[in-house]
Amino acid sequence: MCRAIDLQQAVLAKNDGCAQRLRADLALRGTTVVNLLSSPGSGKTALLEAELALARERALPVAALTADLATENDALRLARSGAPVKQVLTDGLCHLEARMLGGHLDGWLPDGTRLLFVENVGNLVCPASYDLGETLRVVLASVTEGEDKPLKYPTAFGLAHLVVVTKTDIAGAVGFDEAAFRANVQQVNPGVEVVLTAARTGSGVGALLDRALAAAGGAPVHAPVMASQPLPGHHHADDDAAQPHAHGHPHEHGDPLGSLAPAAGRPQPAGGPRS
Repeated sequence: MCRAIDLQQAVLAKNDGCAQRLRADLALRGTTVVNLLSSPGSGKTALLEAELALARERALPVAALTADLATENDALRLARSGAPVKQVLTDGLCHLEARMLGGHLDGWLPDGTRLLFVENVGNLVCPASYDLGETLRVVLASVTEGEDKPLKYPTAFGLAHLVVVTKTDIAGAVGFDEAAFRANVQQVNPGVEVVLTAARTGSGVGALLDRALAAAGGAPVHAPVMASQPLPGHHHADDDAAQPHAHGHPHEHGDPLGSLAPAAGRPQPAGGPRS
């Protein structure tokens, strides 16, 4: 058990070193990375396509790298914006790592790229623990996912610099409680901004681009309280062992920073749980 925890900490420490070097290298090139995290089906690709198209209309030098376990479907969709796009197939790996990202950027990222949007694998557990050298980490959730999503995945939402709600055009139809969602976000990440969007109608499109450009220009980004807390061993006491993935990295059984939730084990959801 201890060896598994030590391995996890070593993997994360190595990734953090790679991320710091990648961040510094890209800064020298004038490129800012925006890391997008969400569950599958959140509407992340649709919103990113709209943001890239808007950036191209404004003649802004942007690019996107999208990661999936299989298919190039998302890259084909994003390429319709006219921005340079690269697809990364992880062959089953549930997240990107800084070394992997750097390898895919080498020889591909166009010179002069101001913003690089990284669409991470659809997963709110493993990707939350891996710094990709980003300046802005954005977590997205659709109105269909439930107001208590931030409490179920406190690491992902707790380390976000910006939270984006998608598919708000159907919020009424699914009974989305915006006030409850905002309250739950604030429980795990006090002070973080929440932006409402609907890619299909265009509502809120451009907000993500504007926040990314501000960060690239040196504007201060939100400082999550959780980011200043030490990362525990990604381990639950009732687990016999934290077994590695088949791809060689230890896997978090549940949310890795769940132990940092407030008293009584977990934050209590505003508005009650959603099925």
